Amino acid sequence: MIMNLISKIFGTRSDREIKLLYPLVDQINQLSAQLKDKTDDELKLRTVELKNEIAISRKEAEEKAKEQISDKDEAKKFVLVAEHQKLDAILPEAFAMVKEICRRMCGSSWKVVGRELSWEMVPYDVQIIGGIILHRGNVAEMKTGEGKTLVAAFPIFLNALTGKGVHLITVNDYLAQRDAEWMGEVYRRLGLSVGFILNNMNPDERRKNYECDVTYGTNNEFGFDYLRDNMSLRKEDQVQREYSFAIVDEVDSVLIDEARTPLIISGAVDAPVDKTFTELKPLIHSLVKKQNELVSQIVKEAETLLKDNKESDAGYKLLQALRGAPKHPRVMKIFQESGTKKLAYKVESEFMRDKKLHEVDEDLFYSIDEKSHVIDITEKGRSVLAPNKPEVFVIPDLGEMLHEIDSKTDIQQEDKDKEKDLAHQSHAEISAKIHNMSQLLRAFTLYEKDVDYVVQESKVQIVDEFTGRVLAGRRYSDGLHQALETKENVKVERETQTLATITIQNYFRMYNKLAGMTGTAETESEEFGSIYNLEVFVIPTHQPIARDDRNDLIYKTKREKYNAVVDEIALRSNEGQPTLVGTISVEASELLSRMLKRKGIPHNVLNAKQHKSEAEIVARAGQRGAVTIATNMAGRGTDIKLAEGVKELGGLHIIGTERHESRRIDLQLRGRSGRQGDAGSSVFYLSLEDDLMRLFNSERIAAVMDRLGAEEGEVITAKMVTRAIENAQKKVEQRNFGIRKHLLEYDDVMNQQRQVVYNTRKQALNDDDISEVIHDMIDDFIDDELDVFEQDNVQNWDWSNLKQNFSSHLLVDVDLKIIQNHFNQDDINIDDVKKFISEKANDVYLNRESLIQADILRAFEKFISLRTIDEKWKDHLYAMDQLREGINLRAYGQKNPLLEYKSEGFEMFQQMMSDTNAETVKRLYRTQIQGIGSNQNSTTSSPSNIQVRHDDSSGMGLNSPSLKDQANLNSGAKVAPTISDEKIGRNEKIKLVSPSGKQIEVKFKKLQHYINQGYTKV
Repeated sequence: MIMNLISKIFGTRSDREIKLLYPLVDQINQLSAQLKDKTDDELKLRTVELKNEIAISRKEAEEKAKEQISDKDEAKKFVLVAEHQKLDAILPEAFAMVKEICRRMCGSSWKVVGRELSWEMVPYDVQIIGGIILHRGNVAEMKTGEGKTLVAAFPIFLNALTGKGVHLITVNDYLAQRDAEWMGEVYRRLGLSVGFILNNMNPDERRKNYECDVTYGTNNEFGFDYLRDNMSLRKEDQVQREYSFAIVDEVDSVLIDEARTPLIISGAVDAPVDKTFTELKPLIHSLVKKQNELVSQIVKEAETLLKDNKESDAGYKLLQALRGAPKHPRVMKIFQESGTKKLAYKVESEFMRDKKLHEVDEDLFYSIDEKSHVIDITEKGRSVLAPNKPEVFVIPDLGEMLHEIDSKTDIQQEDKDKEKDLAHQSHAEISAKIHNMSQLLRAFTLYEKDVDYVVQESKVQIVDEFTGRVLAGRRYSDGLHQALETKENVKVERETQTLATITIQNYFRMYNKLAGMTGTAETESEEFGSIYNLEVFVIPTHQPIARDDRNDLIYKTKREKYNAVVDEIALRSNEGQPTLVGTISVEASELLSRMLKRKGIPHNVLNAKQHKSEAEIVARAGQRGAVTIATNMAGRGTDIKLAEGVKELGGLHIIGTERHESRRIDLQLRGRSGRQGDAGSSVFYLSLEDDLMRLFNSERIAAVMDRLGAEEGEVITAKMVTRAIENAQKKVEQRNFGIRKHLLEYDDVMNQQRQVVYNTRKQALNDDDISEVIHDMIDDFIDDELDVFEQDNVQNWDWSNLKQNFSSHLLVDVDLKIIQNHFNQDDINIDDVKKFISEKANDVYLNRESLIQADILRAFEKFISLRTIDEKWKDHLYAMDQLREGINLRAYGQKNPLLEYKSEGFEMFQQMMSDTNAETVKRLYRTQIQGIGSNQNSTTSSPSNIQVRHDDSSGMGLNSPSLKDQANLNSGAKVAPTISDEKIGRNEKIKLVSPSGKQIEVKFKKLQHYINQGYTKV
């Protein structure tokens, strides 16, 4: 309240910052007026001159940085700052050029995605302000209809003058092509090239479009191209260039809603489809049926107890019913009655306080925590699933099993090892079976058809909870998707294995500068700041908003609510006022559609099943008497323009049929009406049966309704209730923010590993000659094999094992006697052994070089290096998947799962890098080369049978995406700069300290490798 008062007196930070920009806007307007005498060709010539000025400025900064700054990262920062200062200096002129070209284009028309459109836009001052905010790397919140598309033209043109390319990220392919063809005319008239990326483009088309000054596309296309580029075997197969500046349209949708799901490129695993889902389905189906019957009986008992005024016992039964089947019709009905929720929650808090909540669940077959999407099967449930052997659904204690085997004194060690292998195998099989059973139970009880997913073309397809669109190609992870396929009796697809992955957050954090625009960002300003370092500025509207936003109308049941909605639609339709109805599920949109058909009211439906005609349906929504039903306001980015005479009827009327978890989605729905000062109105119809009302704060809202005396069929409208609902939404938003932050903490671990692997790959791909790197690998392999014996006397080494390893990898015969004879002395040390093996290995390789044409050998080295890195990285991602899936169980042992994940992942990563070296060396020495040139060129840039998906997941005990996250490389720290010191010889020893504090000595040539892994130089 105090902060609101201060804001009213002094204005918000946005208000104060924007006020300071008006003198700059005046300067831009004056310069724009002066450009009227210039010809189009003169403006194009000026674009070339500005490009040259920036290039000269950058070159001067690079030379200065080279002289004064040794740290690579700091030098890069210095150049970027200098470049940005130059852009700031030319901003007024560049923005003026954009405004002038927009003025000249008025009256022109051209084809945009097949439709003839006429240009009638000259930028307002507030749009220029929005452009300045974006150029400075911030989020600009601009209301619907304020011309965000035009706003982006200013910073795009200015930053494209650097020649590094500007990326404009949209929410779908249609908008990418539409905006590129519509706004592209502005850039082309100023002498810039424009391209766009579509899903069906081949690599050559993509490369050509990335080479343009300005490139439009979706976050999925940009992200997957990045991953594919880092799987390519030839430099010419890569399509992207550097990551300079990106503007994200609908930034809240892309950077927040999409951020819970990582981008994943995967390939089918060789293992057959898991049959346990099919085997378990009849058991689970029967269990769910028994639970529903049991819950019906419990509700009946609760009703009797309520009549007898036995409130405590009734509360116990009500809580049981709520934990047994929260969406059961009888459960939802009884909780509409006055005071029932209060009774259930009172009992719940008492049992939670005494840590006896499990006692409530003992009579159930399984318990459901709907808020956290967690299901626990009870002892009673296990007895039903396996009446004669319920323990088959209990994960055995592996540690105890192994201890028992070790305790046996009557068997040999070899037999003990066999028994241990069997124990591991048995434990894995039981764990997998129980996991699949749990996922199948979740599929039957928590995931609803036509709400969470739809079945189309005999496939289970996920529905985006924020847009209502089908997410083509995406699959739930951890076996959940296979469980849903089993539930719906469609073909169960094979499990896939991750080949490459990155989260949305870490992809966009690669850009030197990032900006975004949307109609709704202020509610998520904390997340934009803490995750992306983006500040949100609210841009004032060109004209005041005239939309009438009414208080929510709340009914007791969904039936009453939908009847009221249909009556309201009929009334507005008869008056000729267009109505847009927002639903949050496919199921709700189809129910309303059926009700309207019965009343004979013509209407259009836009949901996950009709997404192909999205833009066309939304564009027609402003026609006189039009009725449009849209799931989660799909069609963002398409303006709803009012037909003639509609303004006088009150403009577009918005009806929301349920509050979304996020306030932003509700605001987006309201924002479709009242664009640029148009008339309009909005209202939400709610019921106590709505998910948000049931799960969050509904007890409080129900109590308010009781006090207000709401009877069946009556509607309640009160500011107090609307505020209570908004508070419930804030709770959910905070929880979802926590999930995304949790996701990022895990992915930050992986991000640094990915950078090390991709940088290693990049070096191998870009250098024509990597022979020096190969020789370093050989030395590293020798060091790794011998360093384990560093503290032992040479005589006591495991020479038979060393002999085998070096002969198989380097074709070198390693024998103590041979080495002693070589040095003519018995007393040799580890350095002598290393020197001997290195010389012999070098001789073998030189001999190989003399037999093979140099260019063929260089190509072979590159091919083997890349292929081995890819194989080992893929295996490492799979191993990290396995680690992540069980890491939360460490919390039961009083350990921090994230720290454990970092620590173990770090060790696994080190081992992976070591294995990569060893395998590369082995292949280089042992592989026979036959026609390597043609072999490499015929190899595709990515593995066969792969698929890309922006995956949904339920990993890490939360509704957050499945991450293939990697280990601790000082999470959050930047990759250290390359070390350059001419005074130190490549083979001289230096001291380093590991992240855990351990001190080691390594050769100087290996310093960068260890620095990348988090070591510091002493």
